[in-house]
Parts: sequence; C-alpha cells; structure tokens
Amino acid sequence: MSKNFQSISIIILGLCILVGCWFISQSLSSSQETEVESQQEQLRYELISPNETNIIIFDKQTGDYWRKFIAPNEGPSNWEKQDTPISTISE
Repeated sequence: MSKNFQSISIIILGLCILVGCWFISQSLSSSQETEVESQQEQLRYELISPNETNIIIFDKQTGDYWRKFIAPNEGPSNWEKQDTPISTISE
C-alpha cells in the first residue's frame, strides 16, 4: 500500500510542477506583450527643436506635428497644428 501511495504522490507532485511552470510561462508572455505595447506608445511622439525660437512635437503614428513659436524674452504662445512635411504613401 505504501509503495502505491508513493507512486501516486510522485505523479501528483509532477503534475503540480508542470501546471505551476505553465502558469509562470503564461504570466511572463502576457507581461512582455504589455511591455511592448507601452514601449510603442512611449516612442510615438518626438520633440524636435530646430532652432532657439521653435519647438515641434511630431506624432509618428499619424504624421501630424504641432509647432510652437517661442519669442525671446516673452511669455508662451499658442500651439498650432501644421500640415505634415512628409508625403504619405496613400496619396
């Protein structure tokens, strides 16, 4: 009886280890997908400063950009949406 009980215990232990490894691998793969998506969102916008009086924010996903003129020794001015200087493939 004890030899039979020992065999069943080893089988159950092996199944628990396999199921535990499967759960760990699933959690790691889902966290990597989330990390890739968040990294792509972080790299979506680019801040460009072509000279001392202009700042441009470029949206890499849509191709839009916003320009802000900063006059020397003055307060802030408004953001203006500009047409993209890059020709799109669909045109």
